Amino acid sequence: MDTKVAALGADIAPPAEQHLAANQQGRAAQLLFRIENVPFCRWHTKARIIMGSATFFDAFDALSLAFVMPVLVGLWHLGPTEIGVLIAAGYLGQVIGALLFGWLAERRGRVPSATLAVGIMSVMSVASAFTGNFQMLFMARFVQGIGVGGEVPVAAAYINELSQAHGRGRFFILYELIFPLGLLGAAQIGAFVVPRFGWEYMFLIGGIPGILIATLILRLSESPRWLIAKSRLDEAERIIEQLEAATTKRNLDPAHDRIEVDARLASLQAGLQNPRKASWKELFSPIYRGRTLIVWVLWASSYFVANGINNWLPSLYKTVYHLPLQESLHMASISNVLSTCAVLACAFLIDRVGRRRWAMGCFVLSGALLATLGILGADDPRSVMLLASSAYAVMGTTTVMLYLYTPEIYPTRMRAIGTGLATSWLRAASAAAPAIVGVVLSGQGVAAVFLMFALTTIVGLIAATRMIETTNRALEEISP
Repeated sequence: MDTKVAALGADIAPPAEQHLAANQQGRAAQLLFRIENVPFCRWHTKARIIMGSATFFDAFDALSLAFVMPVLVGLWHLGPTEIGVLIAAGYLGQVIGALLFGWLAERRGRVPSATLAVGIMSVMSVASAFTGNFQMLFMARFVQGIGVGGEVPVAAAYINELSQAHGRGRFFILYELIFPLGLLGAAQIGAFVVPRFGWEYMFLIGGIPGILIATLILRLSESPRWLIAKSRLDEAERIIEQLEAATTKRNLDPAHDRIEVDARLASLQAGLQNPRKASWKELFSPIYRGRTLIVWVLWASSYFVANGINNWLPSLYKTVYHLPLQESLHMASISNVLSTCAVLACAFLIDRVGRRRWAMGCFVLSGALLATLGILGADDPRSVMLLASSAYAVMGTTTVMLYLYTPEIYPTRMRAIGTGLATSWLRAASAAAPAIVGVVLSGQGVAAVFLMFALTTIVGLIAATRMIETTNRALEEISP
């Protein structure tokens, strides 16, 4: 279909092209309906496991430095500012990766983009193990961050596009549960491996399996929604036929649910009117401007708090509270255990509670916990472990939920661009947080750090009140 002609409207396009455009839109709507009409089955599960494996090692690689840092502090004689800068290196690369791979995924497809991102991430994790000084590790983590930053938004767009409307929240959050499991894996493995075998092994464990996973991702089917958006309908239909062959169940039976089938088809076809090329400028069009600005604030505020806490806790226990290395790492791992439990609860409740109310509740509860810790003075490592770890776990459910919510509020033609640009704010906030924590910690003390995080949750709460509700709505209905 010639999208430029279709966009001109019925008054300008020649009758033959009008007829062709109408037929193409009708066929595209039928294909989208077929995607929505197949319940979650083993076909979805395979894609979720393979892409989820990449997300596991994405999380592992993102946190691995936090559990290596207490060793490097003594080995390389690093101060608080240098610690913050080294932690920030990976997130600076992630800003570039999120933008670059979001753009690439719209033009070349979700699968090849994710494959390349995971390959870069994994190779540079292995390279990090062979760095011998601050400068070399900074550069290795920066380049690795490009791959880490590119994998997650592309994977989020891909998994969202495979999902049907009903139960999409549970399906996606169960997939995203792999991310806190990756953080938990990094925490537990780091607490065991680093004191016994050395810091280099953390990077090797994170990198070598990822290279294998990249080859598995390359063999996945492309997103049929992306193919439909590119008018590659024959390719999309072949993939949908594989999806339908994986199960005999259907959500609707055309013979008995004709009225509902016709209504759903009409709704989907309406969402396909006037197709346009993907452009970042459309993120600021009247329909999407408000959504874009709100989601940027949500990403920045939630990750400033979550990654600021998670990346600094191991070093805080070691440098501020002067705990032994192994005890510091074990105490820091508690936050990831709690986070995994919280995300699991989120998976089963998010479709009942709704995206907006869940985010609002998390900002309120996390902020209250952090404010309490700051007011009490944070002079006891046990109180830090209880309150800061709990605050991180609560906020962690919002950070995971945003990977569900952000792809929902954009159409297929710019879903990866919108998600990639939004996640670049998490990378920027995550890069800024460790450096700012280092400055505040040196100048004002540890209690001021937690009060700073508590104030940040207020910003996130204000943004959360302006979210649109997307629960149990088809993607094409949410985003025209």
